[in-house]
Amino acid sequence: QVTLVESGGGSVQAGGSLRLSCGAPGYTNNYCMGWFRQAPGKEREGIARIYIGSSDTYYADSVKGRFSVSQDNAKNTVYLQMNHLKPEDTAMYYCAAGWGTCNSERPESWYDYWGQGTQVTVSS
Repeated sequence: QVTLVESGGGSVQAGGSLRLSCGAPGYTNNYCMGWFRQAPGKEREGIARIYIGSSDTYYADSVKGRFSVSQDNAKNTVYLQMNHLKPEDTAMYYCAAGWGTCNSERPESWYDYWGQGTQVTVSS
């Protein structure tokens, strides 16, 4: 059982930065940790993921070069560093955990555990 607890959301002006945290007590090297977001009126989209066993990371084109995902195994925590934020990044952000590798894009249904979400609002 993996319980995911997110934090770090908030309001920021365009061009600013935020770091989201996803605490995941109980995760092991065999987990793929994904970050998703859902804006009002839009479908949830996967934006980044990291495979705990190798630290390999993957990004959607919409965030590539601005966001980075990392892990701290001592704290069982995965981070999403978001730089150069834009108003279109405004959304509820979720982390998710699934058993297996990350080298192929994983649909929402593949992930076993989800966090409660944290709101990110970017003003222009």
